[in-house]
Amino acid sequence: MTDLAERFSGALHNTSRAWRQALDRRLKYLGVSQASWMTIAMAAKARAPLSQSELADRLGVEGATMVAMVDRLVKAKLVVRVPSTTDRRVNRVVLTDAGTVLYGKVLAEAAAFRKELLADLDPQRLLVATELLEGLQGAIDTIP
Repeated sequence: MTDLAERFSGALHNTSRAWRQALDRRLKYLGVSQASWMTIAMAAKARAPLSQSELADRLGVEGATMVAMVDRLVKAKLVVRVPSTTDRRVNRVVLTDAGTVLYGKVLAEAAAFRKELLADLDPQRLLVATELLEGLQGAIDTIP
C-alpha cells in the first residue's frame, strides 16, 4: 500500500502543479503572473476583504512574499490596501475596478480551460475522483 500511497501523493502534487502551469500559460496574454492571478482570485472569492496575512495563509506563502505581491498589485492598480476598522496594524486587500475586470477574464479563461480539459472524461469517474479529493481535504482539515 505504501507504493500506491506514494504514487497517489506524487500524482496529486504533479497534477495540481501541471494544472496551474497550464492555466498560467493560457493567461499569459493578460500580462499577470501565476502568483498575481492566484492572489487576485483569492481576494475576489473571499466573503469579506482579507488581510495580507490571511491572503498569505490561504495561498501558502510567507508574509514577506505577500507584502511584495500586494505592492506589485497596488502599483498595477489592481488592488488597494484598506486599513482595518478594528485593528490599525492590519490592511485589507480589496480589488479595484480594474482588478475585478481582470478577475472576470481569469474566471472565463479558467472555465474554458476546465471544460476543454475535462470534456473527454467519464462524468461518473470525475464525480468519484472529486468526492475522493473532497473527502481527503476534509480529513486534512481536521489534522492539527
